[in-house]
Amino acid sequence: MVPIEDIEILVEEIANAARKSFLNLFKNGERYYYCTLYTTEEGHAPNVSAWSWEALEREATTQAINSNIPQPEMATVIKWSYADSPYCGFGEENFLNVRQCFAARPFLSGGEEWQKELTLRLQAMELAMKKLDEEGLFALNQSRNSICIFVEIMPPVEINTEIALRLNNQSSTALQEWLLEAAE
Repeated sequence: MVPIEDIEILVEEIANAARKSFLNLFKNGERYYYCTLYTTEEGHAPNVSAWSWEALEREATTQAINSNIPQPEMATVIKWSYADSPYCGFGEENFLNVRQCFAARPFLSGGEEWQKELTLRLQAMELAMKKLDEEGLFALNQSRNSICIFVEIMPPVEINTEIALRLNNQSSTALQEWLLEAAE
C-alpha cells in the first residue's frame, strides 16, 4: 500500500503545474469544451491538452485545406483528439517538478506491481483535476457544464470513460456529446 503522503505530494505537484498551464492558456479568452491531462500507458508524467471552439474552427479549416476532407467533417474527426489540438503539450515547462516526482517513483516493467503504480498515478492526476475544478478553474471562459475535463491514457482505454464520468456532471451537454462521439 502506498503511503497517503506519496499521493498527496503527486496531487499537489500535478495541480500546481496544471493550474499554471490552464490559467496561462485561458488568458486567450477562448471558449473551451475539452481540457485534459493525458499520459501514456507506461504512466509517464502528464501533459495538458485542450480544445476551444475557436481553435477547432481554425484547425479544422487549416487541416481541410491540406487534405481532401471538407472542413465540417475534419472538425468532427479532430474534435476530441488531444494530439490534434494546437494546445497539446501547452505549458509543458510547468511540469518539470511533476516529471521529477514521477521519475522518483518505482519503475516497473509490468505485472501487478506496475498496475498498482499506474493506478496511483492516474488517481493523483484525477484528484488534481478535481481540485482545480473545485477551485472553479474550468468555468473561467465558459460555464462549467459546457466543458468536459479528463484524465486520459493514450492510446485510449476504457478507464478514460470511467474517469470522465467521475469528473463531469452526468447531465452536461458537453459530456453527453463526448459519450456519443468519442467515449471508449
